[in-house]
Amino acid sequence: MKVAVFRKEHFNAAHRLHNPAWSDEQNKAVFGRCNNPHYHGHNYEVVVKVVGEIDPQTGYVIDTKILSDLVKELVVSKFDHRNLNLDTEEFKSLNPTAENIAVVIWQKLRERLDAKLELKVILYETERNYVEYPAN
Repeated sequence: MKVAVFRKEHFNAAHRLHNPAWSDEQNKAVFGRCNNPHYHGHNYEVVVKVVGEIDPQTGYVIDTKILSDLVKELVVSKFDHRNLNLDTEEFKSLNPTAENIAVVIWQKLRERLDAKLELKVILYETERNYVEYPAN
């Protein structure tokens, strides 16, 4: 019997969508206002979904305190009130699109979660725009 456990957190961060291999004109055409050379910010919401069997001894799939601590340590403390392009190693050479941010968050959490647990990350960049990884 599998059960899904969710943890929702938020962080505020600035970024600029930009491909350094392209001209300024091409970057503006593809990324529009998100290519602002002075950056722009979002109030991101991240939802972490963990799926697994209920442990018969604890009644938990995962202790939500442990999940909360992991998300705060690996995501919020790294990205909150940061310029993702300038202040983080993860996005020094990776365009900080919502898609890439979600994948990076998933990778960080996957390394620390028990392999028997399924993991999904949903990242809201705005109330109406969000991504999910993995997509299946």
